[in-house]
Amino acid sequence: MSLENPLVVEYKVVNGSRINTDVYLPQTELSSPQKFPVLINIHGGAFMLGHSRMVSMPQVEDCLKRGWIVLVTNHRLCPGVNLLEGPMEDIRDLLAWIYDGHLDAFLAENGNYRADLDNVAAFGTSAGGHLALSLGFDVPRFPKAILNLYGAVHFAHPFWKERIPKIASILPPNLEESFINKVYDEIPVPTDSSISLEGQSETGQSKGPDFSRPRDAFAFTQISSGNVIAKIYPDGEAGGADPEYKLVDPVKNISENFPPTYIVHGLADGMVTIETSRELYRILQEKEIPCGMTEVPGEDHSFALKMQVGSQTWELQRLGFDFLEKYIGRGPL
Repeated sequence: MSLENPLVVEYKVVNGSRINTDVYLPQTELSSPQKFPVLINIHGGAFMLGHSRMVSMPQVEDCLKRGWIVLVTNHRLCPGVNLLEGPMEDIRDLLAWIYDGHLDAFLAENGNYRADLDNVAAFGTSAGGHLALSLGFDVPRFPKAILNLYGAVHFAHPFWKERIPKIASILPPNLEESFINKVYDEIPVPTDSSISLEGQSETGQSKGPDFSRPRDAFAFTQISSGNVIAKIYPDGEAGGADPEYKLVDPVKNISENFPPTYIVHGLADGMVTIETSRELYRILQEKEIPCGMTEVPGEDHSFALKMQVGSQTWELQRLGFDFLEKYIGRGPL
């Protein structure tokens, strides 16, 4: 196993969608079974784009050096499923899969690594930050701590209905609705869009969105028009079954039992306003949840995929992983 070739295991099959997670193991010699803390790492992509190979590999490597088993997971992509019944359900099922012993059974087939089920944490960027936070409510057993990098929260904030001109500027003219709506014809619902929100491909090269593909055209159209939440979770719109987003919005679900949580957000973020993270942080403090927040100077959205190891941004975002380490410790390296 290497950073280029992780182990891969399927944790769920639903309506023809086969959902897997990449498994990265700390490199150490083991003569007998040893338990390691586990970190769930969830990619971003506005809930509509992305794949497990589209995360910051330096972050994964940093976590491995802390002695953690890292699961970089996939989930079904909206809009063929909605936010609650697709991505959130899948990530919650992964957490249950781990706690039910299935990860250990897989690891036992691949050597002496074992999961320390008392020390499981969750981390995600952008949409993945939201999904990591969704493990802090409405699940039978929480992770021990959560790290959220510029996650999508506080859906009642007016920002979520605002146009984003820099995204609108790259859309080709005359995209027909009948074409972009072909995304709904993708059956089974995909878990891989091949290109991320930033245009990063599975090889790590930045290629930009491909507007000859309905999914890319659909996703960027909704992002540019401030229509993402309405498309991925129509029950949150006026007259819907969940008009206040109580089932999906972390800021509506911070209880006194919510896991310790750390937030990292760029001060120049134009894709998810930092005000939404500040509201989450305020509520965490109000509920007296152990928490912290780092605001990163000069950084726009998705900076984790671009930052240089050793830079100021790198060191600032590492504070979030240091926070997790306080709760789940280090593995036996």
